[in-house]
Amino acid sequence: MFWLKPSNIAAALTASALLANAAQYNVTVGKGSQLKFDPETLDGVNPGDELLFTFFSKNHAVAQSTFDTPCQLKDNGIFSGFTPNDSPDVAAPTTFTITVNDTKPLWFYCPQSNGNHCQNGMVLSVNAPSSGNTFDAYKAKAQTAATPSTPPVGTLPAGGLRKLHIDVGFDGKLMFNPNNVTELVGTILEFSYNPANHSIVQSSFDQPCQPLASGFAAPFAPTQQTPSGVTFEVAVADDKPIWFYCAQTAKTHCQAGMVGSINAPADGNKTFAAFAALAATAPPSTIPPTTPLFGTLKVNGTIITQAVGTVLNTTALDPALLGSIPPPGASYPPNIGGMAGGDQPGDYGWAATITDEGVAILQALQYISNALVAVLLEGYVRLSDGDWKGAYPQTVTRSLGSLAAQALIHRKTYSDALAHYGKATVAACAYNFNGNGNDTAATTSSVDGWLQDVLTILTLSMGAKIDAVALAAGNASAASSPDTWMIPALASELGAEARMAAVINMMQSHFAAAAARDAMVPYQLAQSYIASKYVVPGSCGSTSTSTSTSTALPALVLKGKRAEAGRLVSVQVEVPSASTGDHWVAWIGPWGSIAYTPVSADDGTAAVPAGLSGHAWMVLTTAKDLKAREIEGAAVAGPEMVWTTQQW
Repeated sequence: MFWLKPSNIAAALTASALLANAAQYNVTVGKGSQLKFDPETLDGVNPGDELLFTFFSKNHAVAQSTFDTPCQLKDNGIFSGFTPNDSPDVAAPTTFTITVNDTKPLWFYCPQSNGNHCQNGMVLSVNAPSSGNTFDAYKAKAQTAATPSTPPVGTLPAGGLRKLHIDVGFDGKLMFNPNNVTELVGTILEFSYNPANHSIVQSSFDQPCQPLASGFAAPFAPTQQTPSGVTFEVAVADDKPIWFYCAQTAKTHCQAGMVGSINAPADGNKTFAAFAALAATAPPSTIPPTTPLFGTLKVNGTIITQAVGTVLNTTALDPALLGSIPPPGASYPPNIGGMAGGDQPGDYGWAATITDEGVAILQALQYISNALVAVLLEGYVRLSDGDWKGAYPQTVTRSLGSLAAQALIHRKTYSDALAHYGKATVAACAYNFNGNGNDTAATTSSVDGWLQDVLTILTLSMGAKIDAVALAAGNASAASSPDTWMIPALASELGAEARMAAVINMMQSHFAAAAARDAMVPYQLAQSYIASKYVVPGSCGSTSTSTSTSTALPALVLKGKRAEAGRLVSVQVEVPSASTGDHWVAWIGPWGSIAYTPVSADDGTAAVPAGLSGHAWMVLTTAKDLKAREIEGAAVAGPEMVWTTQQW
């Protein structure tokens, strides 16, 4: 158990924000048979940037030293492991990637003692000073350094990502390339699918075309393009031989030689050649019924947790296809569930009937969900392959793809249930995100504005779900209210959406948790906010019913805010000219808490209740001391989300 000071947390968040502009530097090691890194010096490398090393002849490695001991591995230093390669011009299939953590100078060398590579000038500097401990001074020190260099051949990699790239169906042939490799423990094997339809399954030596009971397996991936964007990764856990094959029975791929090995003996009766010969006479290949197993399957960089069988529909996760939002009630490709980390349940536990309020809740939640799906998909497509590409690291963009898939799965809860009870689903609308007016072609103008829209709609969605769960639970004892099946369905979605909000908070360099508990928002007010702030008027189609669209309240205009000691203490609101009499601000906070403060008739100032934290919702009303269920009837503007607590 440990604690971080607020300043340390802020520093960590600042560092994560710097990843948004991460760059990759490519460094060749020994290309053209030269004892040289190319480039030898790298300047202006920032935290979050990556160094990608590719290896050429004959047997090189990347090792980190101090400035004073150039040819010796520093304590806990970075080391790639040695990478043999016969070619001076074609890179080895193994790469090594380092992520830079700060702007301090880094010193690297090749520790190959056969030929004393370091002492012969094979060194590299990152962010070296322009005077004093310069690159030239480091190189001069290396030329007189003690021999032999350390570490020796066989030392395991540390401090970076060592990856062996294996082509599946290389050059249209029934083969893995490379298919017989000696690799170090800790290396990631990255299998890249090529046409036409292959799989990757681990076997034992004695049964070459049958799955190993505790082995890895990746599904068939039909594809007609190279690269396909489909990869499968698995780590080398020990130095024991690894045997694998393609389970395609058309043309009997395994028996035709589409097999591979890692760390197979070079001689004896269990060599790679012996394995291939045994496979040639093996019975028909099989594959486990569920994939992937014991590895990481990705499509266009997005992790797929389940393929729903043994075949992966690779078109399902194309960002361009995701940009076209499936209509409410449509059947999603099975891989959307894999992308989301899970599919909708096979049995919701529906009751025989549903109340009118239950229908209104589902339609309101779908109305909100339509907007969430749209905003997430817009950002994902633009970050994946659009005008925002490169704004965030690929890992962040891939996570956003998973959030978009989760939003689709959640929306299916409402459309499935409404269809089951024969009720109308709510058509998707056209939306204006980030304040772009009522231009139907408008899109979000900035990543920061998009992040705020996502967080706002997520917070609304969570608040409305809390309200819906409370309503269903409150009516549980009434014989005429069979809506309690909603409770587990909606409560389980709340956890996923809270994690989504944490991701967005971190991307904004905010704390991952806005408050100890999220604010409850009456679902009618949440629906009204979406209608008022985001929906293009008249764009929602003819399938929306009168019960599924609330009258949109005017936006609550904030004319000013005042903070003291890191807290919001008062706001100044604009009272609509048509609304007369006394006014109050209803403050809806965490766990269904509601407080009222009067609005000054002179300047529209209202105090902020002292007990609020994180995000809260404001509604301008003509009455006070109302219950949450009664606020909509007295509301004249809002709701509006405000942040009540200043960051540390």
